[in-house]
Amino acid sequence: MKDRASRLAALRHEMDIFSMDGFIVPRSDEHQGEYVAPCSERLAWLTGFTGSAGLALVLRDHAAVFVDGRYTLQAEKEVDGACFERCHMTDEPAANWLENHLSKGMVLSYDPWLHTGPSLHRLKQACEKVGAKLAPAPHNFIDAIWTDRPDPPLHPITPHGLEFAGRSHEDKRTEIAAQLDQENQDAMVLSLPDSIAWLFNIRGGDIPCTPVALGFAILYRDATADLFMDHRKIDEDVRTHLEDDIRIFEPKALGQKLDELSTKTVRLEGASTPLWMSERLKKAKANVVLGDDLCALPKACKNDVEVKGMRTAHRRDGAAMVRFLRWLSQQPAGNDINELSVSQKLDGLRAEDDLFFDYSFPTISGAAQNGAIVHYRVSEESSLPLPENGLYLVDSGGQYRDGTTDITRTIVRGVASAEMKDRFTRVLKGHIALGSTRFPKGTTGSQLDVLARHALWQAGLDYDHGTGHGVGSFLNVHEGPQRISKMPSKTALDVGMVVSNEPGYYKTGAYGIRLENLVCVRRCEMESEREMLEFENLTLCPFDVNGIDVSLLSQGEIHWLNSYHKRVRDELTPLLDPQDAAWLAQATQPL
Repeated sequence: MKDRASRLAALRHEMDIFSMDGFIVPRSDEHQGEYVAPCSERLAWLTGFTGSAGLALVLRDHAAVFVDGRYTLQAEKEVDGACFERCHMTDEPAANWLENHLSKGMVLSYDPWLHTGPSLHRLKQACEKVGAKLAPAPHNFIDAIWTDRPDPPLHPITPHGLEFAGRSHEDKRTEIAAQLDQENQDAMVLSLPDSIAWLFNIRGGDIPCTPVALGFAILYRDATADLFMDHRKIDEDVRTHLEDDIRIFEPKALGQKLDELSTKTVRLEGASTPLWMSERLKKAKANVVLGDDLCALPKACKNDVEVKGMRTAHRRDGAAMVRFLRWLSQQPAGNDINELSVSQKLDGLRAEDDLFFDYSFPTISGAAQNGAIVHYRVSEESSLPLPENGLYLVDSGGQYRDGTTDITRTIVRGVASAEMKDRFTRVLKGHIALGSTRFPKGTTGSQLDVLARHALWQAGLDYDHGTGHGVGSFLNVHEGPQRISKMPSKTALDVGMVVSNEPGYYKTGAYGIRLENLVCVRRCEMESEREMLEFENLTLCPFDVNGIDVSLLSQGEIHWLNSYHKRVRDELTPLLDPQDAAWLAQATQPL
């Protein structure tokens, strides 16, 4: 914790040099993604908080870290309360905190590369309300004092072949460029690495768990494009793949290319484009139009090749999970069987796959009370032995060349209490209700969210995270624009979209339960007056029936579970050795 105090002092000294009263430290990098390269982990370096979403506000005499409901317990463990207030960003928003701590004439600074216009809007309003000013810093103050900051990543880029992508990049560029032309826009600037990866059919490894290359791109209405990436990441095979219509520049050339768009109409996605870029375009007298990233929807709606790849990836991933669960069932309680050793076992089984590239996120391995920390990250210091009696939650996934997986299972060790079984079954009922629903085309995830929570609500229970996030095809494991959440969504669920189904329950200091499958939206083959959609389960892995209170399930729910388990058994048995297949047969016996 001494490091945190000295780093905070160094930051304040840097602020003083440039007469700034405060500095904003977001979790984001220049691309606004969930995962960032080690050189961009500024929030973690300063505060110790390692979650995927957060913000620090540092003033001369006060400092605070803001996290959402997924990370409140984690922040209590990781952030030194003597240096930073720990705030829930919903209960005590950063803007409100600023209104209480800023005063007239003060200047709050920020790095315009790390923020978007919308992300700064409320903070700017808070400053103006008390007579303070929000201004760009002359440079990033963290970078100036982080003396051993890692170098930017240089992972080689590889082509993403048609056998995985299903569509050529020429086809994609032509489709998106036609939309630009239709809206009389000259160019679209792309800053999201997953959009760039999808559009150009390339993959990289610049950030953990996500196979993308960091860079920027400009797509023009004639379907040509400029790609801004370090040339050291691009070999001749990639240049041949990209062809002549995609011009490659060093990242430092981006400013000049933006200036050349003077008087042109340029499309930006406001929620992800760095403020630096939009301000540069405005200064160049470009006509900036804020609109959706035109890659987002076609990327979300997987084509037949991508859906097939997701199915095959999930089959192999399910086999790895079964091998893991059988191994785990044979391990007696003891210090050697702990959160860390167990997660390493699962990670190793996944990595044996020939198409394995990386994990889709760091495995969440939570025993007993650690299972109640929604995005818990195990370490040697925090690792608990798995309980002799109780619950163990494991949330994990893989990045394979043909698809991305994400699965959560909650495992009963020994005997579960009546309360645990009640909560487990209510979470399962929500999972089944959502997974088995049919809905008309045009329905959003926010309209379905209540299905996953209903059984919990009837007992006065709930959970503080979304029910479902979008998932990419060998891309981001958390990827919009689709989602299933209490939060309103304007994006309707549509054919080919992959989304998670993951209700949960968390009892602080005791245990956590989450049951997650990935599902793909498909057309529902039924006679109806309207076009109807439904979910296809991609994830293939048994649920632990030892956690179920069967008396709480309806006959329809029992039928759903038995049918799902039969499908799991039928599809995975050919991939397993006799011992694992026998365990699976027992684990999927009908209720």
